[in-house]
Amino acid sequence: MTKDEIILANKEHLFPAVFHYFDEPLVIDHAKDQYVWDADGNQYLDFFGGIVTISVGHLNEQVKAKVHEQIDKLWHVSTVFANEPQAALAKKLAAITPNGALTKSFFTNSGTEANETAIVAARCYTGHTEVIALRHAYHGRSAMAMTLTAQANWRLGQAPQPGIVHAHNAYCYRCPFGLTYPRCEVQCAKDVDELIRTTTSGRVAAFIAEPIQGVGGFITPPKEYFKIVQDIVSQYGGIFISDEVQTAWGRTGEKWFGIEQWGVQPDIITSAKGLGNGLPIGLTIARPEVADSMKGATISTFGGNPISTTAAKAVIDFIEENNLRKNTAEVGDYMRGCLLDLKEKHQIVGDVRGMGLLQAIELVEDRRTKKPATQATSELMALMKDRRVLMGKGGLMGNCIRMSPPMNISKTDVDAMIGQLDESLSVVGERLSHGVTQTVSR
Repeated sequence: MTKDEIILANKEHLFPAVFHYFDEPLVIDHAKDQYVWDADGNQYLDFFGGIVTISVGHLNEQVKAKVHEQIDKLWHVSTVFANEPQAALAKKLAAITPNGALTKSFFTNSGTEANETAIVAARCYTGHTEVIALRHAYHGRSAMAMTLTAQANWRLGQAPQPGIVHAHNAYCYRCPFGLTYPRCEVQCAKDVDELIRTTTSGRVAAFIAEPIQGVGGFITPPKEYFKIVQDIVSQYGGIFISDEVQTAWGRTGEKWFGIEQWGVQPDIITSAKGLGNGLPIGLTIARPEVADSMKGATISTFGGNPISTTAAKAVIDFIEENNLRKNTAEVGDYMRGCLLDLKEKHQIVGDVRGMGLLQAIELVEDRRTKKPATQATSELMALMKDRRVLMGKGGLMGNCIRMSPPMNISKTDVDAMIGQLDESLSVVGERLSHGVTQTVSR
């Protein structure tokens, strides 16, 4: 198909909810390592990694070789038969979870399914049904996951399911209490106690949260936040589900899982995305007693697929053998420093946040009022595309630029991105100061 035929087929035969960042969809033809090429042959530095999914580089040779070998051996048997790739992955995962406490896995195909499984497990284990999630969260696209999600744009066509309430998140840049950390004494966390006593029956099944909120714009909490909330939730009988769809596999630097950065022991971890480096896989891994509480039969036809689990095991091995968790920490710190320098230079940058190779900037029209620069964010995205750098967007108000490149990038790649971002911020900032905007798609 030609590029125009691809775009036309997308328009005529896909749900319009499958949106694109730009007026003319960017048609990706092929990719390698930290680069992608469009249908016209233009090369782009990929600093979004397929929405935090390309963890070890596009078409990673080591992962690809393992997948090719498995394709020639076994494609599919479903979960009603045992197979070596699924067992090997489950065994490896049990060895690297925080404190080795989570040892039983259930495999699915996506983060949405992983979170659905986690909620079922929590309800079975506790005997309670009510769940606490966070404002600005994103947990997937099913009816349940959309209810857990706390962003109106991502909750489509359904009334929220009962039994789910949303606590204040630790959005320090826009503190819901109008306070400043650390003088606030993390009031947002302490408020969870009153939330439970006033909006639930007081019998909680689970608290589910992303260690760093992805779609929310890489909102990063204070170090005390999760410990305070977990202590409160446990008093009401609930367990803690750490949604690591975006933060796992070393993405935050040094640690395998994002929640380890906060010194908190979860009861369940869910993940997807970077685990498969682009192949579909979802993971729910739990403490044995939680997993064992799911009595009766359940199945995921494609969950634990031999090809996907082979890829996932190869991804973990590659991260481990090449010490990418350390590289992520070092290059991530370097990138953060560069972004902070840009904040000093450009008034449109209101906040820089994140950890490791999850970094974001929040754009504002005025630093005093913190009015979101939503249109300018879309303009910046388009400018960066024209400069051959791909980035993501997020935030409740669509004014955050998200950066999540493969974890094996170098400081040279960061320098290339920062140079283009610096020039693009100058252009957008100048337009904003003169009240000039361009019309671009979301």
